[in-house]
Amino acid sequence: MLFNSVKFFIFLIPVYLVYLRLNHRWQNRFLLLASYVFYASWDWRFLSLILIATAVDYFCGIKISRSNDPVVRKRFLILSICSGLTILGFFKYFNFFTTNIERLLGVFGIDADPFHFNIILPVGISFYTFQAMSYTIDVYRKAVKHTDNFADFALYVAFFPQLVAGPIERAKNLLPQVINSRKFRLDQFYEGCFLIFWGLFLKAVIADNLGKLVEPVYAVTVPPFNGMEVLFATYAFTFQIYCDFAGYSHIARGLGKIMGFELMVNFNLPFFVTNIQDYWNKWHISLSTWLRDYLYIPLFSGLRFLKGNSRIFAALMITMTLIGLWHGAGWNYIIFGVYYGLLLCCYVLIRVHCLNWINPKSRWGQALWFAARLVFMFHLVVIGMLLFRSVNGMAVAVCMLQALFTDFTMTENVVPILSKLVYFTWILLAVQIWQYRTNDLMAVYKAQPMFKVIFYAICLFYFSVYGVTNGNQFIYFQF
Repeated sequence: MLFNSVKFFIFLIPVYLVYLRLNHRWQNRFLLLASYVFYASWDWRFLSLILIATAVDYFCGIKISRSNDPVVRKRFLILSICSGLTILGFFKYFNFFTTNIERLLGVFGIDADPFHFNIILPVGISFYTFQAMSYTIDVYRKAVKHTDNFADFALYVAFFPQLVAGPIERAKNLLPQVINSRKFRLDQFYEGCFLIFWGLFLKAVIADNLGKLVEPVYAVTVPPFNGMEVLFATYAFTFQIYCDFAGYSHIARGLGKIMGFELMVNFNLPFFVTNIQDYWNKWHISLSTWLRDYLYIPLFSGLRFLKGNSRIFAALMITMTLIGLWHGAGWNYIIFGVYYGLLLCCYVLIRVHCLNWINPKSRWGQALWFAARLVFMFHLVVIGMLLFRSVNGMAVAVCMLQALFTDFTMTENVVPILSKLVYFTWILLAVQIWQYRTNDLMAVYKAQPMFKVIFYAICLFYFSVYGVTNGNQFIYFQF
C-alpha cells in the first residue's frame, strides 16, 4: 500500500475519520490495528516478525528498567540487540554472505555448496528493527522510562506513517506522544496537508520522471560509456533519490501531523552544505544520528588503545561501512559506505590544516569561495550516488567513473537528459533556495498568499501533465 496510490487514500480517509471520533485510549488501539493492516497489505506473513521484535523489546525494556543488577541489565540488553540483529541479518544478509563465502573458498580450490534460501526481504525491517532497539538501549542508559502498556509500545514500533521507510524515531520523542493525549489542532492539520502535498509532488512528479532518465543509462552493462551521459544521468539520480526519499519523509511527517504527532525532520537541505560532515548532518538525519549515538560514540570511547586521529578514523570507517551495509546486501553499498568514511577522514585532516588558510576578506570573494565549495561538495555526493546506483557490479561502476573523467563527447542523448533534468528540478531548487535564505523549511507554507497561489498553480500544472499516478514504489522500501 503505497503513499502515492489511490489504494492508500481509500485506506487513510476512513481510518482518519474514525480516529478523530475516538478518545485517546481507543485512538492508540485503533491506530495499532490500522498500522498492522497497513503492514499486512504488503505481506501478512511478515506481521509475525514485527510482533516478535515488539514483544522481545517490550519484555527486555521492562526487565532492564526493573533491575538494579548491572549483569542482569546487560544480559537483557544483549538479548534485545542480538534478537533484532539476528532477524535483520538473516532476512537481509544471509544469501549475500553465503554466496561470498562460496566464492572465497573457490579461490582456494575448495568446492563449497552452502545453503541458499529464497528469502523475501520484509519491507521496513531495517527501520523498525533500529527503532525498537533504540528503545531498549535508551532504557538501559536510563535516558527514557520503560512503558508497561504493550499497546502503546507496539504503536511506537509500528506507527504506519513511518513504519516502512522512517524516519527512524527515538523513544524519547515518539513514545511520550503515543502515551499522552493528543488534541486536534487546525494549524497542525494544515501544515500536515502541505507536507503531504509537497511530498507527493517530489515523488510523483520529480523523482518518478527523473527515474526515466536514469534507467536507460544505468541499464547498460557493457562499456564503452559516454561520460556526459553518465554525468547528467547521475545528476538526475542524485535528485531522484533525494525527492523519492525526502518525499516519503514529508508525507510521513504530514500524516503524523494531521493525527497530532510530530515526527523528526529527516532531510534539511543537504545540497546546501560545504563539507561532508554537514552533509551527513542533513541527509537521512534519523539514520546518521542513530548510528552516531548508538555506534560511533561507543566505538570511539572503546577504542582507547588507539591514539590521536587514528581513533577517530577507525570509528568513522566502521560506522560508515555499516551505513553502507545497512542500505543493502551488495558490494556497491559497502563501497559507498567506505567512500564516505574516507571522505570524512580526509575532512578531519583538512578542516584543521587547510580550510583555515583560505579566508577571503571581500564580500565577492566569500561568495565565490562558498559557491566553489558548494559545487565541489555536490560533485562528491554525485560520485557517491554513482557507486550507490551501480547494481550491475563494481567493474561497471569503475568503467562509468573512468568515462566521467575522460569522455566529454556530446552525444544525441546528452541534451534531452540535461533539458529534462532542468525542467523537472528547477522548482525544487527554487523552493530550497527560498528555504535556505529564510532558514525555514516551512517557508513556502508561511509565504504571502500571492506566492502560495503561484506555487500551487505550478505544482498542479506539473501534477496534471507529468504526475506518475501508477504508484511507483519508493526506492528506500527495498532497504
